[in-house]
Amino acid sequence: MAENENGPLFETRPVKGRFFFKLFVASVAVGIGFICAYRLWFLRVASGKLHRWAWIGLFLCELWFSFYWFLTVICRWNPVYRFPYKNRLSQRYKKETLPGVDIFVCTADPSAEPPLMVMNTVLSVMAYDYPPEKLNIYLSDDGASDFTFYAMLEASSFSKQWLPFCRKFKVEPRSPEAYFKTAIEPDNHDPVKLKHWLSIKKLYEETKMRIETSRKMNKIPEDIRKQHKGFREWDFVTSRNDHQTILQILIDGRDPNAVDVEGNVLPTLVYLAREKRPQYHHHFKAGAMNALVNCDMYSNDSDSINDSLCVFMDHENGHEIAFVQYPQAFHNLTKNDLYGNSCRVFRKLEFPGFDANGGPCYIGTGCFHRREALCGKKYDETCKVDWKRLNHRRVEESASVLEATCKVLASCSFEQNSPWGKEMGLKYGCPVEDIITGLSIQCRGWKSIFLDPERESFLGIAPTTLSAMLVQHKRWAEGHFQIFLSRYCTLLYGHNRIPLQLQLCYCIGNLWAANCLPTLYYVLVPCLCLLRDIPLFPKISSPWVLPFAYVSIAHRAYSLGEFLWCGCTFQAWCNEQRMWLFKRTTSYFFAAFDTVLKLLGYSKSAFVITPKVADRDVSSRYEQELMEFDDSSPMFDVLASLAMLNMFGILGVIKKLASGADHSELPDRLGLQILLCLLLVALNWPVYKAMFYRKDKGRMPASVTYKSIIYALLVSTLTL
Repeated sequence: MAENENGPLFETRPVKGRFFFKLFVASVAVGIGFICAYRLWFLRVASGKLHRWAWIGLFLCELWFSFYWFLTVICRWNPVYRFPYKNRLSQRYKKETLPGVDIFVCTADPSAEPPLMVMNTVLSVMAYDYPPEKLNIYLSDDGASDFTFYAMLEASSFSKQWLPFCRKFKVEPRSPEAYFKTAIEPDNHDPVKLKHWLSIKKLYEETKMRIETSRKMNKIPEDIRKQHKGFREWDFVTSRNDHQTILQILIDGRDPNAVDVEGNVLPTLVYLAREKRPQYHHHFKAGAMNALVNCDMYSNDSDSINDSLCVFMDHENGHEIAFVQYPQAFHNLTKNDLYGNSCRVFRKLEFPGFDANGGPCYIGTGCFHRREALCGKKYDETCKVDWKRLNHRRVEESASVLEATCKVLASCSFEQNSPWGKEMGLKYGCPVEDIITGLSIQCRGWKSIFLDPERESFLGIAPTTLSAMLVQHKRWAEGHFQIFLSRYCTLLYGHNRIPLQLQLCYCIGNLWAANCLPTLYYVLVPCLCLLRDIPLFPKISSPWVLPFAYVSIAHRAYSLGEFLWCGCTFQAWCNEQRMWLFKRTTSYFFAAFDTVLKLLGYSKSAFVITPKVADRDVSSRYEQELMEFDDSSPMFDVLASLAMLNMFGILGVIKKLASGADHSELPDRLGLQILLCLLLVALNWPVYKAMFYRKDKGRMPASVTYKSIIYALLVSTLTL
């Protein structure tokens, strides 16, 4: 027992079964070597200039794919898992010695992120299994919405009933909406619990109805507006992009009257809408964080803080850790993960790989930070803290005085000519400010750790339409590519600051957009060469076909094995392959294009909020796993045109085979190209259905269908 009490607060274990992975890597590397030898040896027999250039282009694409695969291998080589010991934490540290925890919740648009959703997020973190007097929740509302403020008022009132209920009945998850959606009503054997359960549910439904009614009416009733002085602030708001600082302390945890129905202290709850003026850049989410967990997510595990403290307060290694990153997970995924949103393999293998190579990147949500590291402090031995002797400073000013004096901290001019956004806080100037922020922290000598508990700590809402998913990945890929082409490129900025393996791990995301050109080439050129009878791969009867077949089959088979090991279905794996193709040919392409325009000075960075709500028809089709194409997006023009081009390639082969014996050698000479086109046609099957068969509102717009057919016919005709 004494050994356990004095032991580490978390344990590190390597992932098992890596011998087979390393054996697989070695065999694929040999196959890649044979493919390169084939490309170089047979380049001299390529007939004609067009054939030679097509061959060289394909070889360059294969070299790129091999290099990118090599990056993922480095990341996955020796992944580790972390296991916290919360029982040791509670034995070693009393409530009084635990540190204070500030939780930031950010929202930016009441239409995309409804106030009710924000309220549920806030309630879920208020209900953490942690001393409430040491818990402070800050809502940063970049939409400056009085509806969101009203939802926070309702949250402050409902929390007086909800928090005792959660403690008494060990409720999980602690978002009321998520809980009552999945919880089973108690039976009559415990009438006291049943009565309490029904009363809390009724109270929540009434709260929900008031918030949604005011939103539908687009007006907050006058009697409610008179209940709190904070509503008067909106008398001076010109627009969401032109207003003064709005700061309201809704619950002051120091106030002896701020208690729940059982007399327990409530956590502090603060609403903030930072000042915005047209002449000042507000720096999107990074600015919101610096003025002060995303609102589309909620806490799914009330022990998340304690899990993180097992890392921060570990006496051996805790002082080295700047942040603890949790995976991003979603509660609205379909059975077969229609849009490949789960990222489950990334969670189980690549993030633990990051961890083993120096620490995971900061992904902007579901993360616990050490304040001094986030505020720009470099790591040194003085960072070691004796938690039992740490003095907790108490602020004596009243809530009204704090509201008045702290408004300047959220003003437009406060950060001017200051280190904020440069050396302190989240970095400015990039759509994925979280990545460069985490990188900068690691380059100052700090480490990070990835925790993936059995119970998912945070759950969010995944995109429910194809366009929303593609736009989201376009923003991510664009931000990552901007990092790679900036001074924050890990190979430059991280040189001699972080391990080389970690630098290369960062390149996996930073080079997402760069994958678009090799992928587009592989999708387009073999199909066009097929129409002109130009072979780009070895004959089926040639022994040189073996390395191509082995690398392709082994790589995809291992990928399928990883998916099944992570608990996914075969159909989910197929959907993931489809989304892999869609993202590389659209999201990454437009991300690369916009990044180049930005470098040339023709475009500026913009922050796009992914909608968190969908209408009933869209939600119904999503639950039925029908892809949503009801948008005349340029991305759909590309998808549909590529799909039609590969369809025409297959039809051209069928026509040649049906025309006579002159083409009897075609399956042998062009077999791999035919198989590649068939695979692309299979992956694009939902696109064909949306273009020609579906009659619902989620079908492909007619304008996109007509344009794609014309584009594909034009390219095919010019090729022949």
